[in-house]
Amino acid sequence: MSIETLTAVLFLGVLVVFSLGTPVGFGLGGLAMLVAVFSWGPQAFKLIATSTLNTVTSFIILSIPLFIFMGQLLVKSGLGEAMFRAAHVLAGRIRGGLALGVIAVCSLIGAMVGIIGAGIMTAGTIALPPMLARGYDRRLALGVIMAAGSLGILIPPSVPMIIFGAATNTSIGRLFAGALGPALLMVVLFAAYVLMLCRLRPEAGPAIDLRPTLGDRLVAARDGGFAFLLILAVLGSILGGLATPTEAGAVGALGAALVAAVYGRFSPGLLTAASLEAGRLTTVIMWIVVGAAVFSNFHLLMGAGRLLKSFTADSGLPPWAIILAMQVSMVALGLIIDEMIIVIVCAPLYTPVAVALGYDPVWFGILMIINMTIAVQTPPYGFALFYLKAAAPPDVTMADIYRSIAPFLAIKVVVLLTVMAFPAIVTWLPGVLFR
Repeated sequence: MSIETLTAVLFLGVLVVFSLGTPVGFGLGGLAMLVAVFSWGPQAFKLIATSTLNTVTSFIILSIPLFIFMGQLLVKSGLGEAMFRAAHVLAGRIRGGLALGVIAVCSLIGAMVGIIGAGIMTAGTIALPPMLARGYDRRLALGVIMAAGSLGILIPPSVPMIIFGAATNTSIGRLFAGALGPALLMVVLFAAYVLMLCRLRPEAGPAIDLRPTLGDRLVAARDGGFAFLLILAVLGSILGGLATPTEAGAVGALGAALVAAVYGRFSPGLLTAASLEAGRLTTVIMWIVVGAAVFSNFHLLMGAGRLLKSFTADSGLPPWAIILAMQVSMVALGLIIDEMIIVIVCAPLYTPVAVALGYDPVWFGILMIINMTIAVQTPPYGFALFYLKAAAPPDVTMADIYRSIAPFLAIKVVVLLTVMAFPAIVTWLPGVLFR
C-alpha cells in the first residue's frame, strides 16, 4: 500500500472511529494497529510497547500530572471563586468590567492550570450567572468566557505545549517564554474588543452600581496577590533557569497546598479529592497521548515524513505559503478532533519540515498552540463549547454558544497571522532569557 493510500485510509478511519463515539485514545491506537497488522503482520504489536514506553517514561511528561494537581487544589481551595469576587469588586463599576474581569481571572487560572476546562467551568459557574442577571449581552458573556477560558492552552504552563516539546525535543522553557508575547497580545485584543463594544453599545456590558469598602479592596488585592505569587513561583523558576518544568510543577503543587491552607480549606478530604480528580484527568490525557503516539509513530514509520517533505519540495510554493497551508490543515483538523491529538500527530510531521525551511521550532510550536486555541472553540468538536454548556444555566442553548464565538475567533485568527508575519513576537524573549 502506498503512503498516499495509507494516509487516506487512516484519516478516513479516524472520521469513522470518532463518529461511532469510540474513546479517543483507543480509537486512534486501535485503528493504527488494525492497519499495521495488515501491513506488517504480528510484529506490528511491538509498536504498542515501544510507543507506550517512550511516551510514559519522558521526564517532561511527568510535569503534566503535577500541574493538573496544582490546578485541582486551587479550584477546590476556593482561590478561583475568590479571584472572581476580586474582579467583581475592582472592575464592576466599569462598562464591561465583569467581562474584563473574566479575561483577567481566566488568564491567571490558565497560568496556574495549563488546560482549558478549569477556567471555563469556573467562570461559567461563578461569573456567568451574575453577568446575565445584570443585563450583559448574552453573546458577549458567553463568548468572553469561552475565549478567555481557552487561554490555558496558550499561557504557560500549557499541557499541549509540554506535549509539543516532548514530541519534537524542543525546549519547554523556550516555548513557555515564547508564548508570553502572543498570549499578552491576545488578552489585550480581547479586552480592547470588550471596551469598544461596550462603548458603542453600553447596554451590552452595563456598569454595576457598587461601592466597595477599603476592606473589600484589600481582600481583593490579597486574592489577586496570591495568584500572582504562585504564577511567579512556577514560571519564574522555569524562565530563570532555576528549575525544570517538572520541578516547577512540584513547586506549584506545594504552593497550591499552601494557598489552600491560607484559605482554611486544606484538609485530608481536599487532598484526596484533588488527587483523585488529577489522577482521573491525567489518565484520560495519557490514554489520548499513548493512542495518538501509536497512530503517529506508525504513520511516520510508513513514510509520512518523506511524503510531506517531497510534497513541499515539489509543490513550488514559497516557504511562508507552506507554513500557512499547515495552519489551514490544522484548523480543518480542529473541526473534528481534539487539540492534543492534533499536536501529537502533526508536531512530528510538520516541525522538521518547518525547520528545514529555515524557521525556528519554538516559533512554529507557538503557531501550532495558537491554532489549538482556535480548534477548541470551533464546532462541531470544540471542547470549549461543551465545557461551557455544562457549566452554563439551563436556559443557555448550544445555539446561543455557537452565536457567541465569531468575534473572538476572529481575534485569534488575527493573532495567528500577526505572529506569522512578525516572528520576533515569539522569538525575542527566549533569545534574551536563554542565550
